[in-house]
Amino acid sequence: MEFDRAKQTAYLLAADSIEGEDIGSYSYEHLRMPGAYWTLCALASLDSLNTERKIEITTWVLKCQHPNGGFGGNLNHDPHITNTHYAVLVLSLYNSLDLLDKEKVASYICGLQQENGSFKGDEWGESDLRFVYCALSCMKIIGKLDRINIDKCIEYVLACKNFEGAFGAVPGAESHAAYSFCAVGALAVIDRLDLIDRDELGYWLMLRQTETGGFNGRPEKLPDVCYSWWALSSMFMIQREHWINFEALTNFIIKAQDLEGKGGIADRPGNESDVFHTFFGIAGLSLMKHPGLQTVDPIYALPIKTLDSIFP
Repeated sequence: MEFDRAKQTAYLLAADSIEGEDIGSYSYEHLRMPGAYWTLCALASLDSLNTERKIEITTWVLKCQHPNGGFGGNLNHDPHITNTHYAVLVLSLYNSLDLLDKEKVASYICGLQQENGSFKGDEWGESDLRFVYCALSCMKIIGKLDRINIDKCIEYVLACKNFEGAFGAVPGAESHAAYSFCAVGALAVIDRLDLIDRDELGYWLMLRQTETGGFNGRPEKLPDVCYSWWALSSMFMIQREHWINFEALTNFIIKAQDLEGKGGIADRPGNESDVFHTFFGIAGLSLMKHPGLQTVDPIYALPIKTLDSIFP
């Protein structure tokens, strides 16, 4: 079995919409911004980004911005730091950061930082490692990283580290591959990977690769294609990717494709495909230099070609 580039491109192009008329689309209405990012970034990796819709999509993104500078997941949705990050990533894909009021975005994000260095996701106050990564990545991309209290961020990230070298969502929480990515990614953005015991974390992440070839997020859990990104990108950032069986992981992702139906990639072989897992499957394959894919940067989750225009 091989990666069906044409099938996955067609699936993503069919999903490349910011509108929805069917009943099912309403249940995903709040995920329209991340959905746009997953779809467009996957298409960019496939060298199939639809530039004809650039104005339409960037205009929609900007309409999702609130007066306080944050972005909602869709029109008339409350602002959130994750959707603000996704909005910045979508504009980056279209080389349209010049359309963004960067000062407003920076003020919004700075206003979410807490005394312990963490960030609230929104005005309601939930905070964990995801939002630290989103804040630092976003501020770096828009050139406002100096506005953040970096020392306090570092304190919070390290407080989330556990005895095995991996990271949980908050201090004291169980280690998890996705939150470990957020920790490693946050430290990578500020060039402080020296604070991580690479062998210790790398060993824990290596153990997440199961007999199927796929990764799980924590011990005794099923493998999931999305961890092909969370775990593998972290291994690349700490330079321990050679500890991973690339062939087995590639086969796991490829077997999760829907080749008989609409296309796309599922969380694991035999399940229903979706845009979320399709993106992370393609991104994981790109890290392993799969033929025909633009490599997605392990830190910023944007094609390296896109980052070259942001950080020349």
